[in-house]
Amino acid sequence: MIQTIRNRVMAPVRRLLRARSARRFARAEEAAAAVEFALVAAPFLALIFAIIETALVFFAGQTLEATATEAGRMIMTGQAQTAGYTSAADFKTNVVCPALGSNSLFDCANVQVDVKTYTDYASITSATPVKDGALDTSQMCYSPGAAGAIEVVRLYYEWPIYLSLLNDSLSNLANGKRLLVATAVFRNEPFGSTSATGTCP
Repeated sequence: MIQTIRNRVMAPVRRLLRARSARRFARAEEAAAAVEFALVAAPFLALIFAIIETALVFFAGQTLEATATEAGRMIMTGQAQTAGYTSAADFKTNVVCPALGSNSLFDCANVQVDVKTYTDYASITSATPVKDGALDTSQMCYSPGAAGAIEVVRLYYEWPIYLSLLNDSLSNLANGKRLLVATAVFRNEPFGSTSATGTCP
């Protein structure tokens, strides 16, 4: 009997205490910053990583462009022809890879080299050799040309994209990678009677 009376008397008190606790919790601001940061941390960090990755892609593209220019200079001056580089593999090993540097962001084994000779500038094609969403290497060749020949040196590299969900516009291949293309166009200098080497399909 006493217990029943006590429960009836204490029930309103307990409800009042619970209401005060709820109001106190709703007004509490001690951890508001932590809660707000937890809500925005994931998208904020994802945005930061996407910005960094985009910057790396542009930096890698500029590095490849500088390498194409430097490698093209070896052909333009006849040094590659004189050295007897008869294939794209020779040219890549002896010219392109050293130009990229040993501490490079690139894996030089995955760099594709295409060197073609043209009779005039109007016949140069700018089409990227991508077939069915993949890099097509079947039409690539190595033809450094003789003195006075018009040359186009292209370097291709499939750059991996890690945040593909945020950077859909960065990947342009079916495997989710970004194809980086660097091009150097020039006319060979009159470096003498060195004969052109190499073959094209």
